[in-house]
Amino acid sequence: MFRKNTRHLQPVLISNVNDLSEKHRKRLETSWAGVFYRETFCRLDEHPFSVLYADIPSRPNVPVNVLVGLESLKADFGWSDEELYDAFTYDMQVRYALGYHQLGEGDFDLRSLYYFRERVSRYMQEKGLNLIEKAFEQVTDQQIKAYQLKTGKQRMDSTQIASNIRTMSRLQLLVEVLQRVQRMLKEEDQKGYAEVFAQHNREISKIDIIYCLYAVESIVRQVVMRNPV
Repeated sequence: MFRKNTRHLQPVLISNVNDLSEKHRKRLETSWAGVFYRETFCRLDEHPFSVLYADIPSRPNVPVNVLVGLESLKADFGWSDEELYDAFTYDMQVRYALGYHQLGEGDFDLRSLYYFRERVSRYMQEKGLNLIEKAFEQVTDQQIKAYQLKTGKQRMDSTQIASNIRTMSRLQLLVEVLQRVQRMLKEEDQKGYAEVFAQHNREISKIDIIYCLYAVESIVRQVVMRNPV
């Protein structure tokens, strides 16, 4: 069920941010994190993403502006998903950029991000509408209006973010296919390829594919091409 995120507009009085000295709190507010929060995060319109969620009573969604904000930071910093999640969990600047003032607040399972990517990618394929691109166009339009900028320059580029979402969705699918292929084979074929699949499974477990890899090519080279079936 879709629910708009407005909690960041009323931060709690007792928090890690408020525990900082005035000097360090002002430094945080004027850092890139404060700029991102004010100029990007607060301008993200979550409502267009409501079409991705069931319109029935159910568990509320992880805030869309948090998920989109994380995708933007992932593209900017070149993080893997594991690095993204660690930064969200432990980095006060990252959390401040996403409207959180307290460590542990707003925690979610990383699978929620994968499901969000899958929904965005599927909606793009079915409807031909790039919700990420539209969201950042709207952010940039607000910035142009607020600062009375000339519009000759290109809007904020969301191409890399959308590309990352499609790539990671395909990567998830590839891993799931690899994990299911063995179960689909006949018993005699399973025995014949037992050693090959054992190697695949060891590699998948060893490098924790979903969390750590940067691109589809990495898993193709490291898992599939190493032991072609």
